[in-house]
Amino acid sequence: MARLSSHGLATRVCFNLPFALCMISLAGFLTISARAQNSVSPQAAQIEGVVRDSAGNPVVGASVTLHDEGGSNSAATASNEQGAFIFSIVPAGTYVLTLKKAGYRDSSEPAIKLAVAEKKHFDFVLLSVEPSAPVLPFSASALELDDRPTFTLSGVTDSTGSGGHGSETRMRTGDVLAKETLNLSPTTKEAAKDERVSDAPGEAVLRALVLQNPNSFEANHRLGEFYLHSQRCREAIPLLESANQIKPDDHAGAFELVQAYEDCGQFEPARERVNRMLGAESQFGSNDEADLHRLLGELDEKLEDPLGAEREYERAASLAATEQNYFAWGAELLLHRATTPAVEVFGRGVRLHSDSARMLAGLGAAVYTSGSSEEAAQRLCEASDLDPQNSAPYLFLGKIQEASSAALPCAEEKLARFAHDHPQNALANYYYGLAIWKTDRASEDPGALKEAAALLEKSSAIDPRFDAAYLQLGNLRFASGDFQSAVSAYQKAVALNPLSSETHYRLSMAYQRIGEEHKAQSEVAQYKQLQKTEAAAIEKQRREVRQFLFVLKDQPETSPPR
Repeated sequence: MARLSSHGLATRVCFNLPFALCMISLAGFLTISARAQNSVSPQAAQIEGVVRDSAGNPVVGASVTLHDEGGSNSAATASNEQGAFIFSIVPAGTYVLTLKKAGYRDSSEPAIKLAVAEKKHFDFVLLSVEPSAPVLPFSASALELDDRPTFTLSGVTDSTGSGGHGSETRMRTGDVLAKETLNLSPTTKEAAKDERVSDAPGEAVLRALVLQNPNSFEANHRLGEFYLHSQRCREAIPLLESANQIKPDDHAGAFELVQAYEDCGQFEPARERVNRMLGAESQFGSNDEADLHRLLGELDEKLEDPLGAEREYERAASLAATEQNYFAWGAELLLHRATTPAVEVFGRGVRLHSDSARMLAGLGAAVYTSGSSEEAAQRLCEASDLDPQNSAPYLFLGKIQEASSAALPCAEEKLARFAHDHPQNALANYYYGLAIWKTDRASEDPGALKEAAALLEKSSAIDPRFDAAYLQLGNLRFASGDFQSAVSAYQKAVALNPLSSETHYRLSMAYQRIGEEHKAQSEVAQYKQLQKTEAAAIEKQRREVRQFLFVLKDQPETSPPR
């Protein structure tokens, strides 16, 4: 198709044409030079961006492709000497932006929503494909003899700017996964080993024992322990303090006192107590000492000292390479966006603890944030096979599938199992429906689309407040050409969540297709306002997270691009 360089000619081509025909006409000239910007109609939308490497340097000559959501129309350009690229004269619609360059991992920004005259900017960070990168999948036989980390943390920064490993959607999803990784529980098998089965006397009996023997370690400790495990930390603290004074060398009692302080938010006294215990570390074996360092890491993080926390987690893992120590270390790195070190630590954790589903899930989250959706999906599928009753790997996999423009390997099969095993779980049906739709969307198989729609409808029936199910059902109806049904689904989603910019945008597109121009314009206005609010909130949240600066072996310090 010949490239059209004149905006006047573009206007004549698209005048009074349906959206699909206009897309075909415009596909050949979505890219124009910076010199032509002054001639662009104020109604034309625009996408621009900058591509950098992990050190913040511009990536020149990166291939940048823009295609519509269905994949039938596309245009391409390349990043210039400043790493910049631009697509102009873009019709309103939903697009996918993909970046590729030899020596770097591919990156993409799915579901870019453009309203009339809207301009959007994206900052991409392409990660180099290094020979020293971990080999996936991991196996115990691949464990290296030298277990020293290949990175060193050099500090933290309070502001991330617009930097990060990947596109806007990847950063948003990655931030969610990082926080949820931090809260992952041990596998079902490990949790079963730790389950406390108590046949302790009731509270009245224990209180009577303390009254009868106020100077008894056993009496104070047992009642304090009862309150601690009953989530009554304030009542537990004075009793555990008394027990600790009576018998200061009892390690279990000292640990429980620190736990009570932590549960009650008294982090400074807890940290002081742990440091005091470490000062007498000759009393402890390496495992107990490692537990203290890990506990100190938890307290440092809560006291807003993430660099201190990471060092304590690293120390704990070096003293005892347990699943818990490696997982805590990797999760801390991921939380503070040190994704390359997080992949390394989780990768070693998987080699050491190949039966840990949450370690694989953490690795999947780190790999996704570092730029590879397909590798991340593989790790999460493996995690779901290790512990099929654990919902976390499925939910992580579903979130990544939701954020991806294409189907992910193994996702449909594993999410089918999730939905089969949990038929009344709204998220299980929702994610399985999305996986089917994205797998079969290109083929337009009516049977697959019908099944995907049925799953989305079931999800919304299970949870009538689940606006995302109505939103995706609207997207499916829209893609099938049933615009009136799409409007109905979008209206339900808006009613449930009127602050979702994406839903207002989708509803505006559906209104346009059925000729309701006035309503479409109203929805576009709401979309633009809400998007600004959402962007400001996201930026605020990001600036509240302190990002680690780190140095890789034989490489310069990495820091967020400016």
